[in-house]
Amino acid sequence: MIAYWGIGLLSLRQGDLPRALPCLERAVGICHAADLPAYFPEIAAALGAAYTLDRRVADAVPLLMQAMAQIMTAEIGRAWRFCHLSLGEAQLLAGRLDEARTLAERVLVLAHTHQARGHQAYAMRLLGEIAARCEPPEAEPAETHYRQALALAEALGMRPLQAHCQREPARAALAAAIDLYRAMDMTFWLPQAEAALAQVEER
Repeated sequence: MIAYWGIGLLSLRQGDLPRALPCLERAVGICHAADLPAYFPEIAAALGAAYTLDRRVADAVPLLMQAMAQIMTAEIGRAWRFCHLSLGEAQLLAGRLDEARTLAERVLVLAHTHQARGHQAYAMRLLGEIAARCEPPEAEPAETHYRQALALAEALGMRPLQAHCQREPARAALAAAIDLYRAMDMTFWLPQAEAALAQVEER
């Protein structure tokens, strides 16, 4: 189970969904079959994130809600933060911005309090995404959150998050994101960044 989880999580970070999904689904299946509830929330959070990336919100949200309901540890726990971030991403994709914002803000507060700087960076990036997708877009808060997330990601050496935070409509930022995606073989996001860069260069 741990091996499937590890391979699936690494593949998820690289955007390799064809590899991530079966590994994480297998890990969740083993967790259920072997009755290992202590492992379920964090593994389910990873699978929920993969479903979200695959735009399978109808699969992601119930799984993540189940994971959150089973968390027996304190709210400062890693699994709690991971589940909230994954569910926030799913709610964002579903267009439920208020729910996504609430989840991201909860994680940000507790991550800051308990020095969980990696989760803090992901929460700020999620808040940036939420602000950018508002109608009308909240441009200034979005930029502030992206910059804060990027600064933390750079300080912590979180290269995948650096690439995500640099996907803004500016040539230099997009070029930097493309370089990082290529260096890490993160092929899922590469075409999107290249297409965005092409649009910028046509202006």
